[in-house]
Formats: sequence, C-alpha cells, structure tokens
Amino acid sequence: MRVAAIIFDFDGVIADSEVRANLSLSESLTAADMPTTYDECLRDYYGHNWQETQRRIEARFGRALPADFRETHRTRARARFMEGFDAVPGAPAFLDTLGSLPRAIASSSRAEYIGWALGLFGLGHHFGAHVYSADGWDRGKPHPDIYLAAAKGLGVDPASCLAIEDSPTGAMAAIAAGMTVVGFCGAGHIADRAAHGEMLRGVGVHHVAHSFDEIALAAPISN
Repeated sequence: MRVAAIIFDFDGVIADSEVRANLSLSESLTAADMPTTYDECLRDYYGHNWQETQRRIEARFGRALPADFRETHRTRARARFMEGFDAVPGAPAFLDTLGSLPRAIASSSRAEYIGWALGLFGLGHHFGAHVYSADGWDRGKPHPDIYLAAAKGLGVDPASCLAIEDSPTGAMAAIAAGMTVVGFCGAGHIADRAAHGEMLRGVGVHHVAHSFDEIALAAPISN
C-alpha cells in the first residue's frame, strides 16, 4: 500500500508510560479500598479511555469510585511519571524520518496530558493540532471512532492510513477503522515481546514490529 498518513497511539507507542500508568492506577485503587495489582490493571484496563476504565472498575467492585478519585489518581500518576518519564526508544528518531508525511495521534488519554508529555519530550512540533483524544467519549477504543476522527482531521482516507498500536484494544479500533495496523512491541511494559506480538496477531494486526527500526521494513513508508 501507499501510506498517505500515519496515525500513532500515544501510550506505549510514543510515550513509554504504561508501566508508570498502571502502577499508579493499582496504587490509587488499592488506596481507595479496591485492591488491584499492576498485572490486573494491565490485563483489564490497558488501552481503554477513562470512561470505560471506570465502568470496568465499578463493575468489578460493585460500587462507585470515590468522587475525587480521578483527580487524586492524576496527582499520584504525575508524581510517578516525573521519576523518569520519557519517549519510547526510537520514537523521536522515527518521527524525524517522516518528512512531510501527514501524521496524528489517536489516543484514549486526556489531551492535556498528551500535550504535556509531547512538550516534555520535545515532540509537539511533529503533530501540531493533530492530537485526537477519546477521553470523555462514550465510545472509546476498541470502537473505530477515534481513528476515523484522526483520519478525517488529516483529510485522508482511513484505508490509506498506517496505524501503530501496542494494545489489543487499540489495534481492534484501528482495524475496525479500515487501516493497515502495525502491532508495536517496543515499549517497557511488554515483558515478553514474542507473546505480545502473537496476541496482537490474534486480533488481526497486519504486521508486528518490535522496534521502530522494524516498522519501515514491515510497511514501507514513502513521503
């Protein structure tokens, strides 16, 4: 295929954030008398927007989260991120190779957080206004809405877009949007890259890449 645009998930693709995000969520839930491990967070909430995550938490525990939970959790997460938060290895160099090729972010995370992290990494100029967040949407990933919104914002046909996703939930969203999907296994939360790649293949990704160097080989990009 000729790639007309490339659309990135954010956490676990651009930001090496999933370990810190899921550790802090497990800590916040446990502090709220909803005992949860890191592995359970990664298994049950990974890739979803906050609205779906909250629905899942409340269904699991049979009661509502405290009214101030999201704000107190955000404070805890920010403190953990500042311990050494950085971009996924290879992401900045890969973005530098894209030239004028249109690109966007399609994420489940809050737009304010994405903007803060891009500024921290010095990568905001690569995306400009093309940062799309499904936070606050009733239909987040695995529904295709956020990927379709990103393609529409770029003015390109979804079928000519390459999407890069690390989570099965996100990969299903991009596949449902009709995009060619690279399942990415290069971030710090993926302990067993071979097994994670097989899980992504199981939901239908077209290629698997264990690093950004492999993405151009899996799906050549011309700009």
